[in-house]
Amino acid sequence: MSLDIALPNVVTQAEIQAAAALLRSGGTVAIPTETVYGLGADASNAQAVRQIFKIKGRPQFHPLIVHIENASKLEKWARNIPDAAHLLAQNFWPGALTLILQRQPHVLDEITGGQDTVGLRAPDHPVATALLREFGGGIAAPSANRFGHVSPTTAQHVRDEFGTQVGMILEGGACRVGLESTIISLVQEVPVLLRPGGIAVEALEDVLNMKLALVQSGAESGANKIRVSGTMDSHYAPVTPLELHRTEALWQRVAQLGVRQHKVAVLTVGEKMPNNMHSGTQIFAMPVQAERYAHDLYATLRHFDQLDFDYLLLEAPPTSPTWLAVNDRIQRAAHRA
Repeated sequence: MSLDIALPNVVTQAEIQAAAALLRSGGTVAIPTETVYGLGADASNAQAVRQIFKIKGRPQFHPLIVHIENASKLEKWARNIPDAAHLLAQNFWPGALTLILQRQPHVLDEITGGQDTVGLRAPDHPVATALLREFGGGIAAPSANRFGHVSPTTAQHVRDEFGTQVGMILEGGACRVGLESTIISLVQEVPVLLRPGGIAVEALEDVLNMKLALVQSGAESGANKIRVSGTMDSHYAPVTPLELHRTEALWQRVAQLGVRQHKVAVLTVGEKMPNNMHSGTQIFAMPVQAERYAHDLYATLRHFDQLDFDYLLLEAPPTSPTWLAVNDRIQRAAHRA
C-alpha cells in the first residue's frame, strides 16, 4: 500500500512496511504517538495481544486501548455509537482522546478485560498514522513500559525498558504531549471522565455543550465499574521512592532526609533554592506552565530514576483545572500501597 503521509526523517516507508508485516505475523512493535510510546500488536490476534501482557507484566483484567486510523473505523470496533462519540471524534481526532464505547461482539476479551466496552483512539502522530494505514487494522497498544512504571516518551526509553523483547521499535522523536490520552466513557446517558489527559476537560465540555460527570471514588455502579488503562492507585511510578509534598512540607522533608545523609533529588515548580541545603540534595526546576510540565514529567522522572538517589521529592503543582492531568499522574506515581 502506498503512503501519502509525510514521515519524519527518523523513520522510512520501508520500516513502516516492515512493522506492518511484523504485526500481521503476530509480532509486537513499539509505536510513537503524540502522548507516549505504545507497545503495539494486532488487536484481532489473541495470541499477539497476550504477548503484550507477557512483555509488560500486565494483569490480564486490565484492558487495552485499540488504536485506529480515523473515525470511519469506529463501527468496526463499537456498536450503539452515540452522537456524542461522532462529535468528539470530529473535533479531537486524531488526538489524545480515548472513547469508551460498547464493543462489537468480535472484539477480543483480551482487549476488553472481559468487559462489554472497548477503548478506541486515533493517534495524532505521522508514524502511528502511517503504520495504521499500512497495516489496515486496529492496533492494541498500551504504554511501552513495565506495568506500573513511568511511561516512555522516546524510543530510547523503550529500549531501556525492554531491550530486544519487542520485535521492532519505530523511532518517532520525543512525544509532543508527554502524558496519556484523556479517557471518556460514552456508554451512559451522560459522558463520564474516567482519566484526565492530553485533551483538556473544558475543551470537551465546550464541544459537547454539557458538563462531564466524574467518577466518584468508592462508587459501585455505572461508569465507576468500567476498568480502563492507567487508573490504578499506583501507576506511572519510578523505582526510586517518590514523595509528593506541598511547598512548606517539602523543605521540611528535605532537611529531615539531609540530616540522615540521604541523597535526594527535589523537583520544584519553577526555580527555588532553600537556605542550608544539604550537600547530598540536588534541586531541579520543572516548568511553571502545565503543558510544558506535562511534556517533561516522564522524561525527568526517568532521568533521575537512573541516578543514585535515595529519594525523589516532588513539589506539588497548582490544583487549577489546567493541572488536572499532571496531578492525576504524580499522585498515582507517588502512591504506595
